[in-house]
Formats: sequence, structure tokens, C-alpha cells
Amino acid sequence: MPKPPAAIQTGQAAPRSQTSATYARIKADILAGKISPGKKLKIKDIAAELEVSPGAVREALSRLVPEGFVVSQDQRGFTVAPISIDDLLDLTRLRCDIEEIALRRSTVEGDASWEAAIIANLHRLLHTPRVVDGRPNADWLLAHELFHRALVNGAASPRFIALNTQLYQQLERYRLLGWNADRQRDVDVEHRALADAALARDADRLVALARKHFERTAELIVEATQADAAS
Repeated sequence: MPKPPAAIQTGQAAPRSQTSATYARIKADILAGKISPGKKLKIKDIAAELEVSPGAVREALSRLVPEGFVVSQDQRGFTVAPISIDDLLDLTRLRCDIEEIALRRSTVEGDASWEAAIIANLHRLLHTPRVVDGRPNADWLLAHELFHRALVNGAASPRFIALNTQLYQQLERYRLLGWNADRQRDVDVEHRALADAALARDADRLVALARKHFERTAELIVEATQADAAS
């Protein structure tokens, strides 16, 4: 598997490129579910696996704490942030509320470039397979994120984009848990409807569709989680 740049000598500060690569790798593994929620993150073990310095791992984990993916415990090191239905519902409500503000602003402030980005990203999303070899397709997951980002980018608020991206990625951990259940719905139809409402600048319809889209995803994840617990 691809590795971040090689470790540097002990006692030196980790190069920014090494820390950034380590951060990206750990974050990707958490999002993909390769590192289980609640798992203790041992710095020496991660450094050995990725062939980087312990300092790079420590800095990377520290960056993931304020993003909500890692928890730092005094004298006990780092663990992957736990997941729960309550947290899922809280994230979903917050995303719906934040997204509404940006969607409404986008329908007013979005220009021709915003419209073109929605059309281009919808086309890419609809023509990318969701599943490859029975597994979620990383290209589809990226296309999905870019489409939803395009819808709100008309608001042109860097702070919102950063917050929205963080919420989206935190929800991504949950989305993969309900992946099989989510395949039972026609998300292509839902995404087309979102794009149509945005391009028509129908803010009320766009907000209603987005809220329904997000809440349905949460419902399916809850159902899948409860079904797994009962089995």
C-alpha cells in the first residue's frame, strides 16, 4: 500500500509533507472504516506501519482531534472517535440546518460558473458506478462529495465550505455503515431533483429535497445498525 515519505532522524521535527501525508492516510482509513471506532491508536505501531517518524504520527493525530475523528485522552493517548445513533442524528440535524443557509444563499448569489459546476458534477456522479467488485467505489464517493459541495459553493463562504466539508466527512463514516441498505433507493433520481431545484433557483424546494435526502440517509443507517445489533 502507498506510504507517506520515509521517516526522518529521531529528535527532528517531522517535515510538513510527511505529517500531511500521515494525516491524510490515517483520516482516509478512519473514514473507510479500516480503523474501528473506539480503537486505541498506538503511535509507535502506526509509525512502523507507515514508515514515518513518531512525531509525524503524533502531529497528524493532533490535527484530527478538532475535526472530530480522533479523541485525545490525558495520559492515555489517542483513540478513534466513537460512533453512536445519537451522534449520527445530531450531525444530520446540524448539517440540515447549516446546509439550508448555504443553499438559500447559493440560489441567490450563484453565478453561471456555479450552475456549470452543478451540471458537470451531476454528470460525473451519474456516470460513475457506485460499486466495484462488490465494494463502495472510491471514485463514486468522491463524485458524490463534489456534487453536494457544488450545490452550496454558490454561497462563496470559505468558512462555511470548511465547516460543511467537516460535517460531510464525519457523516461519511456512518454512511458506509448503511451502504447496503442505501443501495435500495434510487439516489440518481434524488440527485437529479436536487440539481433541477438548484438550477431553477427554487430555494424552498431545494432545501426540502436536501433535508429529505439527508434524513433518509440517516434513517437507513439507523435501520441497518439496529438490524446488525439484533442479528
